[in-house]
Amino acid sequence: MSFAASVEHWRDALKLTASDRIQIVTPPSHILGLLNIATALDVGAWMRLHRRFDLDAMLSHIESDRITVEMAVAPIALTIASHPDLESFDLSSLRYIMWGATPVTPSVAETVTRRTGVPWVPAYGASEIPVIACSPIDGARLDSVGRVVPGVEMRVVSLETGETLVPGGTGELQVRSASMMAGYLPSATTAEAFDDGWYRTGDVGSVDADGWVRITDRSKDMIKVKGFQVAPAEIETVLFSHPDIADCAVFGVDDPSTGEAVVAAVTTTAPIEADEIIDLVGSTLASYKRPSRVVFVPEIPRLPSGKVLRRILEERHGRTSDQ
Repeated sequence: MSFAASVEHWRDALKLTASDRIQIVTPPSHILGLLNIATALDVGAWMRLHRRFDLDAMLSHIESDRITVEMAVAPIALTIASHPDLESFDLSSLRYIMWGATPVTPSVAETVTRRTGVPWVPAYGASEIPVIACSPIDGARLDSVGRVVPGVEMRVVSLETGETLVPGGTGELQVRSASMMAGYLPSATTAEAFDDGWYRTGDVGSVDADGWVRITDRSKDMIKVKGFQVAPAEIETVLFSHPDIADCAVFGVDDPSTGEAVVAAVTTTAPIEADEIIDLVGSTLASYKRPSRVVFVPEIPRLPSGKVLRRILEERHGRTSDQ
């Protein structure tokens, strides 16, 4: 029953109908791929499945199959934005590209829209509650994952006290809905995921007075520097604004003087000095958010959903002696 509710929420949020034509390049084992398949079957939409992701194949089929709705996560969005011949594909059949699983990076989304004319629709969900929020199809905003969909309730609670915050306050996002999971296996871990019937997303963010939801970071990924909470996603947004940074991830490492120190891992398309990257953050954000160190890596480790594997970066580059 909970998954059926999720399908209904997804269908209504994306305004999918039998006249839509979609293709699915995200893994069916991931909730986004599974949800898209089930929703397409539910509404009777035309659907193409791919065994694996291939950018040129995806773009070619948008053109040849007249795809109307495309789905993307961070790695797919990055490859679209950097495709040297993107303008050679006719993508005019698309109503929008939906971005899920990871927060929208405005610079990447704006690059794709500028080159193709196709707008983005950010959405937000989790395996435990597949559909939480979505931008309106008309009037989507890149600075938000959208508004909570009908049938889902959300509250924001303080990370320190657990008290429910007023609109605009930043804390952990908690949700409840008919689409919510029954629990985990083994069941002993289920109780930790809930707070008085509310599912604890582990995401840090806010909901403004107009209902727009913004995600700052994962609570377990927050870096504590000199007692201040530092959100990796905020720093990553600044790093992505640099034209020569192709991908990046920010993580924390133990530091005897500050508690934790900020480290930025980046992949670049042209040589950049570490000091330039550190100064870019320092000129934009508070001084304690400046990376103490920059590591240049061939790629950022990610799950197929696009989520950064920060633990791997911490294991590889967490030593102070790394340069």
